[in-house]
Amino acid sequence: MRRVVRQSKFRHVFGQAVKNDQCYDDIRVSRVTWDSSFCVVNPKFVAIIIEASGGGAFLVLPLHKTGRIDKSYPTVCGHTGPVLDIDWSPHNDQVIASGSEDCTVMVWQIPENGLTLSLTEPVVVLEGHSKRVGIVAWHPTARNVLLSAGCDNIVIIWNVGTGEALINLDDMHLDMIYNVSWNRNGSLICTASKDKKVRVIDPRKQEIVAEKERAHEGARPMRAIFLSDGNVFTTGFSRMSERQLALWNPKNMDEPIALHEMDTSNGVLLPFYDPDTNIIYLCGKGDSSIRYFEITDESPYVHYLNTFSSKEPQRGMGFMPKRGLDVNKCEIARFFKLHERKCEPIIMTVPRKSDLFQDDLYPDTAGPEAALEAEEWFEGKNADPILISLKHGYIPGKTRDLKVVKKNILDNKPAANKKSDLINTPKKAADTSNTQNEAKLDEILKELKSIKDTISNQDERISKLEQQMAKMTV
Repeated sequence: MRRVVRQSKFRHVFGQAVKNDQCYDDIRVSRVTWDSSFCVVNPKFVAIIIEASGGGAFLVLPLHKTGRIDKSYPTVCGHTGPVLDIDWSPHNDQVIASGSEDCTVMVWQIPENGLTLSLTEPVVVLEGHSKRVGIVAWHPTARNVLLSAGCDNIVIIWNVGTGEALINLDDMHLDMIYNVSWNRNGSLICTASKDKKVRVIDPRKQEIVAEKERAHEGARPMRAIFLSDGNVFTTGFSRMSERQLALWNPKNMDEPIALHEMDTSNGVLLPFYDPDTNIIYLCGKGDSSIRYFEITDESPYVHYLNTFSSKEPQRGMGFMPKRGLDVNKCEIARFFKLHERKCEPIIMTVPRKSDLFQDDLYPDTAGPEAALEAEEWFEGKNADPILISLKHGYIPGKTRDLKVVKKNILDNKPAANKKSDLINTPKKAADTSNTQNEAKLDEILKELKSIKDTISNQDERISKLEQQMAKMTV
């Protein structure tokens, strides 16, 4: 007898929005016309691109800072044009990168307990694009390696630790790049472009490994992401403007492994992938639902699970990494849905009766420790993510500050002996403690200076007001 219903532990996954007092309210979500998710999350913070006059800004809120967000809440506001994309570093929960219409990429260090003053000075500014930068994506396993892609159709890979552009892919894309995705160990990237091609690229060899022309026939934007088994999942539109999803094997891109048509809505489908459970969540911009699918080895390969529906359309969506979830409540995903003026967490749960740790739902997952240093990756090494167990919940360790050591152009010593190569290499304990103390001291001095400036400004204002009062009484 053939089973009528496919067996899957994720068949009954259900989504639930949190109560109103656990939402983030009164946030002016960005109205810029760009198809990025506008929201990124990690176990400490949620970051949201917001409307800002005279430049670009984004909010960084500690997860517990729910409720109404005051209009005067500090922002990260160093860009001179609207911010188009942001991404948290997978190896440091206080480091975030942003790409903007001002053609720059900036990397920021957020203080441990969140912002108390607006942040205008990035740790490093990465300049190399000639048009707006719409995509930023950190390398999944190598520390301080960041990819950026701009409307100049160029992909640049940076060593953030030295502020250098080390790889420049400038002749592979003939039209606008819609998105870029790293594979599991960061040895390959896949891109979706306006020329309707999906490309799989080896960035260090600077060659195209595989490509598919007209992956989706429609003219509207596509998305392509790598799955953990090396296959590529794409979303796009048919010639009749129906939304499609497809699964491809990069070794043979002639025909898709699976191709499904969904509906005729016109919002771009943003895919969010969980490599531990092999579930893909599709969130359409302007939709009010999240559809989710399980990817397996058996036909039809992409299995529809369910849909979470709500009343309000979504302007963007953030996706929590696995280590930020509540394992005691069998939570397998948490989304941060952006409305017009608020951010609403949505929790995906597998119903289980037992209170014990469910190890089939939580295999070891990628932890915050980098498997490689930037230099090792640029030299050609690959490494899978370092996995951690979630059995006792995720306890964040102490993160080290991002330090940028600019290379001296006048220094003509052989590359191997360059001082700047010492970024993030183990030093003597005394050295590290000294540098940490110096950094801490700098931070305290900066804060003191800004407080003193504020006080002196207030003093001046008080004396002016007193003078005005004296004149009026006279």
